[in-house]
Amino acid sequence: MTGPMRLGFHAPDNVEELAYLVAEAADTRTPIEVMGRGTKREVGRPGQGGTIVSSENLSGVSLYEPSELVLVAKAGTSLAQVEQLLADNDQELPFEPVDLGSLFGFDPGQGTFGSMFAANLSGSRRILRGSARDHVLGVKAVNGRGEIVKAGGRVMKNVTGYDLSRALCGSWGTLAILTEVAVKVLPAQREVHTIVCFGLTDQTAIEALCIAHGTPFEVSGSVHIHADLAKRFTDEAIASQGAAVTAIRLENFPAAARYRANRLRQMLLAYAPSLDLDTGQSRFFWHEVRTLKPFQRSGLPLWRISTTPSSASKLIGSVARKIEVKPLYDWSGGLIWLETPPLTDAGAVEIRRTLAEIGGHATLIRAEAEARSVIDVFQPLDPPLMALTASLKQAFDPVGILNPGRMYEGI
Repeated sequence: MTGPMRLGFHAPDNVEELAYLVAEAADTRTPIEVMGRGTKREVGRPGQGGTIVSSENLSGVSLYEPSELVLVAKAGTSLAQVEQLLADNDQELPFEPVDLGSLFGFDPGQGTFGSMFAANLSGSRRILRGSARDHVLGVKAVNGRGEIVKAGGRVMKNVTGYDLSRALCGSWGTLAILTEVAVKVLPAQREVHTIVCFGLTDQTAIEALCIAHGTPFEVSGSVHIHADLAKRFTDEAIASQGAAVTAIRLENFPAAARYRANRLRQMLLAYAPSLDLDTGQSRFFWHEVRTLKPFQRSGLPLWRISTTPSSASKLIGSVARKIEVKPLYDWSGGLIWLETPPLTDAGAVEIRRTLAEIGGHATLIRAEAEARSVIDVFQPLDPPLMALTASLKQAFDPVGILNPGRMYEGI
């Protein structure tokens, strides 16, 4: 048996050193706070780790084959580095990962490649291309025993390994520490058009967004933004209206994108589309959506709520009768970013009560540590699902040292 693990901050330079640190922690029952560069450290219940282990020094692109649409990068590689490499080759991450680090004062793209998958972060394009976990081909990781494990490969047909890779996505470092991820990439879109309407009510806007998604035009982004939040965008054409903003994005080759934008605008004439953002304007606007620009620097509690689009406006209307809220609807209303007042419970009682009636689930993305320590940050699980979650934790991390209690108390 080894001696007590040295507490403090550890950033191993290789996977073998990382595995040794975790094995030592398991042997001495030392809790570990798992992190990349700390851009999402304040998401979840407050850390209970006795020591911090970071993947930030496990950095670099291990393999990139543009012709095969495959990229493999170590977990500590910055998202900015990966996306710049892809952009240089006219390619992109198809799920357009949302950037939570911008909520906590970090520059865009400073989060790590591994943490993006550990949190299963997907942005507006998810409605067309799928989530982050849908594009994972394989992973390498260190489990709670200190064992180096590998799942999947560089092809999607590796079904058995792919299932394990999917299990680690969205586990927030509670099952294993990702060290390398293989992902499928896609060619970047040549031209982007965004059709914008102003002043629509929540219900009417979601109706328009759902109509757009019912067309054959492959809508790749659909948001409706509360008037007070719209004022916080940089583009004066958006911010100066003093009204709610409804935006629909179309991406394709130039001729196809223009044709689809014109046809869709004609179909939406009843909703008074009044602005068409060109490629440059569109990319800037959707970058600010992706980095959650309206919620930066406010410090107020922020929720991420998933529900059915048809229920979205009813859900927010019910919560708004009790507390003041400012929503940004994405995925045609299927995803809601919701800013609430600085209440003791960050609005959790009303949000959870309404979700129980209408359906959906909510994660508290930003709040003071005091609030995060006493309320359910992640959506409470039904007993069978909680039992399955505990079973997964036992299989990957039997001693319970990896991010203990970050998602759920006691797990």
